[in-house]
Amino acid sequence: MAISVFDLFKIGIGPSSSHTVGPMRAANSFVELLAARGLLHRQPALAVHDDADAIDAAQPTLSTPALTRIEVVLYGSLAATGIGHATDRAAILGLMGHRPDTIDPSLVDGYLRELEQDRTLLIDGNYPLPFVADRDVRMVLKSLAYHPNGMTFNAYGEEGALLSATYYSVGGGFVVTAEQAASGAVDQDSTMLPFEFSTADELMALCKRHGLRISQLMMENEKAWRPEADTRAGLLKIWRTMDACVDRGLQQQGILLGGLEVKRRAFRLHTSLQATVQQNLIGSTLSAMQWVNLFALAVNEENAAGGRVVTAPTNGAAGIIPAVLRYYMRFESTAGDDDVVDFLLAAAAIGILCKKNASISGAEVGCQGEVGSACAMAAAGLAEVLGATPEQVENAAEIGLEHNLGLTCDPVGGLVQVPCIERNAIASIKAINAAQLALAGDGTHFISLDQVIRTMRDTGADMMDKYKETSLGGLAVARIAC
Repeated sequence: MAISVFDLFKIGIGPSSSHTVGPMRAANSFVELLAARGLLHRQPALAVHDDADAIDAAQPTLSTPALTRIEVVLYGSLAATGIGHATDRAAILGLMGHRPDTIDPSLVDGYLRELEQDRTLLIDGNYPLPFVADRDVRMVLKSLAYHPNGMTFNAYGEEGALLSATYYSVGGGFVVTAEQAASGAVDQDSTMLPFEFSTADELMALCKRHGLRISQLMMENEKAWRPEADTRAGLLKIWRTMDACVDRGLQQQGILLGGLEVKRRAFRLHTSLQATVQQNLIGSTLSAMQWVNLFALAVNEENAAGGRVVTAPTNGAAGIIPAVLRYYMRFESTAGDDDVVDFLLAAAAIGILCKKNASISGAEVGCQGEVGSACAMAAAGLAEVLGATPEQVENAAEIGLEHNLGLTCDPVGGLVQVPCIERNAIASIKAINAAQLALAGDGTHFISLDQVIRTMRDTGADMMDKYKETSLGGLAVARIAC
């Protein structure tokens, strides 16, 4: 399975990559399927004629029946936390033809208000169908066999069912069709890479054999898809999007929607930290930690509000890599674009290992797969730009992931707010500490990254479903119980 850096870092909108970005992409795919089957044709207006023969001749000959209704069925975790994660909204927007990487988040509420008023869904922005969300979007708590994040789109005509397709949102915005799941052919990209690796041991061996740093090896692999200049440009665009998300988060105030009355904190914390700059206190240890906390809070408050974010590798963990990279870029005097590219490439190498050998889906393995993977990725990226050897980078990733093992995904109210926002800040600090600990050694350590990733997989399998993005256990019910 070939995974590109741009598979892990995707521009989208909040609040969730698996529950928002993935369902929107699945809906896009279903619209494309409808078009390919000829189901998005329109009945042309008839001309006025004086004789019956002319009228008969003017009637169109249609090879497929007319589409009259679409139904969306969300299963498992998508149903349990779908409202709080805006899954229903995302699926509807995807049917309208909107895509996660191009939709303007500020226009989303307007699109949905218009649908509620008119009760008419414009499929792909053009084909009108009657649509009432309460009727045409159904939630089924039972999970489908392949993955907890399953969804089915059903298309109907006047005489019954026309087309049905099932998709799985498997984490980080990745989408798998039911056919791919059934056949085992979920490896959607068969690109031949010059340095293919599936384990950290293989990655270390390749780096040693060819005298490459992890970021260099990753860049050589990316050349299998596109020229190096295009990869660099794409990664810098990813970073600009991350950086802009931080800036937006620093400017916003108020209460996050959803009913928990969670206050945004980034604006006030930023104001406080700016005062410390004026007092020349920026070098203190506590101040340094607060800047990292600030950047993570800013991103995840934006994500919770449905803003523009980058999956890194998921939306629920979207603040960790931007927080660590922004801190390095701001306070390392020699930092530049090359560091951005190297950081993201090294981070992606670790994300690839987590996805291939465990999961980055909270609904599958808990938050250890999201925040844990992101912490490991950020630790690896930071170690890389600080000059670490491949062995030290692997060690940094291992430390970052090891100390997030067993982390449950238990969002209160099905919202990506509590504990998700603070959890990103905590994991960002962990990532920096992991890189520092690894750089203090020579890269040798007791537990390998491969062993920790396998432990994450096994721990996720043992974890009760109520702790895996269902809001049926853990902190999600502690507040209600009290």
